[in-house]
Amino acid sequence: MTPHQSGTQTDSVPTFDALMAEVMATAERFGHREHVHLTWLAVRRCGVPAAVGLVSDGIQRTASYAGAPQKYHVTVSRAWVELVGHHAGELGESDFTTFADRHPELLDKRLLTRFYRPATLAGPQAKNGWVEPDLAPFPR
Repeated sequence: MTPHQSGTQTDSVPTFDALMAEVMATAERFGHREHVHLTWLAVRRCGVPAAVGLVSDGIQRTASYAGAPQKYHVTVSRAWVELVGHHAGELGESDFTTFADRHPELLDKRLLTRFYRPATLAGPQAKNGWVEPDLAPFPR
């Protein structure tokens, strides 16, 4: 099993590996834009609730495999899926470039600071479990 696998792929449920391979086919490195792209693919293919698990598990496994399990953050991972999911449902763009062009705020790594105090995200409760936004609610 590779560091990104999350089981076998079926037609209806993609694996983290498959999504990662699709994103990396046109990218040189896995940066923030690629993370948003992978999340967008997961949301479009399996919905927000399943995408939360798929993306979170894949990132956690990847961090562990890289010898940096402490880098995984529960609230940050879920928050990005929630935000991408909200915007992915608005117009239903069929390609990621169009989606990213229409929602450039998602390409700002600091976006979560609109919703969370830095101290909240830095705390152990947010790192190890889901914490609701404490500055502004997510768009619904």
